[in-house]
Amino acid sequence: MSRRGGGAPGPNGLVVVDKPAGWTSHDVVAKSRGLLGTRKVGHAGTLDPDATGVLLLGVGRATKLMKFQTELSKAYVGEVVFGTETSTLDASGEVTATHDMTGLTLEQVTEAARAFVGPIQQIPPMVSAVKIGGQRLHQLARQGIEVERPARPVTIHSLTVLAGPDGPDARHHSDRPLVVTMAIECSSGTYIRTLAADLGTALGGGAHLRNLRRTGVGPFTVADAVPLEAVSPDAVLPMADAVRHLAAVTVDGPVAEAIGMGKVLERHVLGVEGEGPWAVLDQSGELLAVYEEFRGTTVKPSVVLTTA
Repeated sequence: MSRRGGGAPGPNGLVVVDKPAGWTSHDVVAKSRGLLGTRKVGHAGTLDPDATGVLLLGVGRATKLMKFQTELSKAYVGEVVFGTETSTLDASGEVTATHDMTGLTLEQVTEAARAFVGPIQQIPPMVSAVKIGGQRLHQLARQGIEVERPARPVTIHSLTVLAGPDGPDARHHSDRPLVVTMAIECSSGTYIRTLAADLGTALGGGAHLRNLRRTGVGPFTVADAVPLEAVSPDAVLPMADAVRHLAAVTVDGPVAEAIGMGKVLERHVLGVEGEGPWAVLDQSGELLAVYEEFRGTTVKPSVVLTTA
């Protein structure tokens, strides 16, 4: 049975893609448009070209729901290579500095990593999409220009240091630096490459990131994901899945009709509590709209996906 979100022309819903290395997020969108037979495809939460893992695609009418996914927390696994700094803070850049970090141990890295858990300040890397003076940093970086970047607040919810590919007893050698694996849960907007570089600095040297994999975006994990080559209309999840992290309410009859007309409603009519936003479903589980707080005791539609 097709899992598409329903409604012609073309599918409507969510595709969770396991992005391959070497593809930009835009490349994945462009490829998926052809595989899905629709121009209406967008993504939430850019992944670097070298990174792999969870990339959320909104398809058809579900592109309107992408704004509810952008700020979701993220989960990553990546390797930190100590002793070498690069121009991009990851393995794709040129080496800019080397450090003798002989004797660095997994235990020392674990201890230093504790200081990065919780609210921290990060300076965005030059190879990022952040805008300074109306220009994206990566565009300036390609011109060889480096500018001052204000630090930004992010939150590291958890940071676990694990043995790297050489095992728990690995030590630094001139031809084989200590490499550890980090598992991170963090707020949206966190740069893992910056975290790796800052950890290297905190340990008295330098470091860069390699083999980054995003394992989750909010409730969406690699277990939900399909390979890019498997993207098809049958891989499209219902629109309700795109907002499954929101509190949900089910309606029918006159309330459903009022929602189709985009009406402002009293909270008690919609049957909601708390701060919202709320996913509003019909009796069959189809997503009708997303409502949000409004003035006083009322709520209003943020997105309406059905018509009365």
